[in-house]
Amino acid sequence: MKYVYLFSEGNKDMRELLGGKGANLAEMTSIGLPVPQGFTITTEACTKYYEDGREINDEIQSQINEYIVKMEDIIQDGLGIVIEDLFKCILMLLWKLVKNILNN
Repeated sequence: MKYVYLFSEGNKDMRELLGGKGANLAEMTSIGLPVPQGFTITTEACTKYYEDGREINDEIQSQINEYIVKMEDIIQDGLGIVIEDLFKCILMLLWKLVKNILNN
């Protein structure tokens, strides 16, 4: 059973599974709003947690760990893009500075 969903994997129709906040975050992601990346642990996982005496079972914990790694990969990829864009901006500014110095 799947207990964890990235925001990008869900939508508003999954409210019963993802809960209200999880479904809304998934829907906002799907329509392109700037929502920080994240994941939702399902209501089924919550129910299982209580059924198991407030213990997170191995299957759920394994999926949470898997999605933490996915998030680390997503964030690192995103940071790479930001750093690359920042580097390009710095190079452009340096080039303008050099041109201004050479013209004076």
